[in-house]
Amino acid sequence: MHKLLIFNDEKLFRRALTHRSFVNENFNESGHNERLEFLGDAILNFISGEYLYEQNPEMAEDEMTRRRSALVDEKQLARFATEVGLDFRIRLGEGAKREGGYTNPNILSSTFEAVVGAYYLDNNRNIEVLRPLIEQLFDSVPKDVMVVRSSIDSKNKLQEFVQANGATTPPTYDTEQVGGMSHAPEFLAKVYVNGKVCGEGKGRNKKDAEKEAAADALAKLKKRGLL
Repeated sequence: MHKLLIFNDEKLFRRALTHRSFVNENFNESGHNERLEFLGDAILNFISGEYLYEQNPEMAEDEMTRRRSALVDEKQLARFATEVGLDFRIRLGEGAKREGGYTNPNILSSTFEAVVGAYYLDNNRNIEVLRPLIEQLFDSVPKDVMVVRSSIDSKNKLQEFVQANGATTPPTYDTEQVGGMSHAPEFLAKVYVNGKVCGEGKGRNKKDAEKEAAADALAKLKKRGLL
């Protein structure tokens, strides 16, 4: 068993594995893993940022930002979840199981984030216990894969364009759930530049919706001959 799945507090580990769809079908359950997911996302962003800073002393900030996005995107975190053996441990509702929840990248990546957050809490909020386990997973990502993914991040491309054209603030996003089932939600994101909507996009999570909104904004810029 991977060390990331070894907990002192089994109840905390079970909460990290519990998807909202399971709670919706089992009313005696005390809660799902979304708060832990929020915490894990913040921790992964911090560790990945420091990891890239230490590994690449000559790399510029914009390239590190792109590579960090690639290192902790949904596809990559879903692969980590499978690597450590999380996939079939996830506690899913029957509906989510029938719809392929154990292989759903959104569910896998979200659960991985939740487990990271829970592991941090289980170890008395000592990030140094968690860091080597996460960095070992980062080490397993081929560098060329990271470069390819970082080069196509629409949010970073839009931010670079905006900054290069004199905007004083970066693009901002307004994202909300607009439909879908509890285990397969749909989000709508709008991206604003200088207070004006310049793109919209939908996705199965906030990150994907925002990337689609940025891609929409880039497509409109290209159509106008500005890109």
